[in-house]
Amino acid sequence: MPHVSVNGVELYYEVAGEGDPLVLVHGSWGDHHNWVPVMKDLTRDHRVLVYDRRGHSRSDCPPGQGSRREDEDDLADLMETLGFAPAFVAGNSFGASTALGLAGRHPELFRGILAHEPPLLGVVADDPGSGPLLAETGRRLASVVERLRAGEPLAGARQFVEEVAFGPGEWERMPDRVRETFRVNAPTFADEQGDPGWAELDLAGLSGYTGPALLTKGSESPPWFAGIVGRLSGALPQAATYTFEGAGHIPHVTHPTEYVRRVSTLVALGHRAP
Repeated sequence: MPHVSVNGVELYYEVAGEGDPLVLVHGSWGDHHNWVPVMKDLTRDHRVLVYDRRGHSRSDCPPGQGSRREDEDDLADLMETLGFAPAFVAGNSFGASTALGLAGRHPELFRGILAHEPPLLGVVADDPGSGPLLAETGRRLASVVERLRAGEPLAGARQFVEEVAFGPGEWERMPDRVRETFRVNAPTFADEQGDPGWAELDLAGLSGYTGPALLTKGSESPPWFAGIVGRLSGALPQAATYTFEGAGHIPHVTHPTEYVRRVSTLVALGHRAP
């Protein structure tokens, strides 16, 4: 199994396909398997890199409190070490936050960004219309973390799936392998939540990324994601937005054909960019 040493950790990765370099960054709880539904189509036209973020599945899980900044540095080192810089980067959820955070610091690593529903609650904290929703979301997240730290990974994972990200009944609809991945990676979610900056983003720094960016959300997702996408769109000079109709937090899984189309749209914008 291929591993590479970057930024002080061993990360598991896979590379497939030929063409424009494309890096896929998974969200919390999951791993590189999250991208399986779109890999066959994406590798027809792209050289695709998938990996397990630190603390997830086959990658190292260092001791001590981690930070999203470390994930950003991992992504930068991984891209440069494996010859993927600059690349098109597609991130989902916390993976989207990671990609956007890195783009604000090192825009030269990116040819384009597709970010689906980054949970950057901090960027809309000053929006009075989002206040009640954000407060309720914060309470639910805190309850999930409390269960995880009490040694109840399955109960915490189920609560996250049904009360925060996807909706009632969705846990039972997940394949056994996916539920097991949630269980294994549950401690890393608690660690991510322990990072004081996990929900924040330097919007002024992000505005320094002038390449193409596609910010997406699902029509069935929690409504506070729309506010985040709107705020990010205002910060990025070349941002476009898109809504996956009938989809939620993981359109690459539930609507893979449409997701591949959006990646193709981003790549086309990147080729037109000066």
